[in-house]
Amino acid sequence: MLPGIKIFKDSIFKDKRGFIWTSWINKKKYKNLKFNHDKFALSKKNVLRGIHWDTKTWKLISCVYGKIFFVIVDCRPNSRSYLKYSKLILDHRKNENILIPPMFGNAMLCLSDKCILHYKLSYKGMYNDFNKQQSMSWNDPRVKIKWPKKKFILSKRDKA
Repeated sequence: MLPGIKIFKDSIFKDKRGFIWTSWINKKKYKNLKFNHDKFALSKKNVLRGIHWDTKTWKLISCVYGKIFFVIVDCRPNSRSYLKYSKLILDHRKNENILIPPMFGNAMLCLSDKCILHYKLSYKGMYNDFNKQQSMSWNDPRVKIKWPKKKFILSKRDKA
């Protein structure tokens, strides 16, 4: 995993009705991290979203439903791991949360029929949506991400 990225596996309660899990407990190391914006992304199979990032936002990301191929790219120009990436499979049955600092891009590919991704965002001041984010092509030749599929459903923004 890239330096600075943290995976939390929080408590989960399962029984015959289903399950309940906690997505964030204020960790001692991150006690000053305050989330003030939440988003959910519902995607169909083969939808690819990203690679997007900004300079100020921390993101806590979890898969609420389905199975997702998830990529994190180090976009810090002065970092030893600049333009290197980590990949993992997010699955709602694993109850994992990925904490991503500012200047790390993220992208996702829906592997199941449908999936729901939850983003908790921490931003000082008002959250700047996509118009303030930076983007990189999903197939940027400098990064060379090995995607598990060849055909994707992309937005206009992600086709560029």
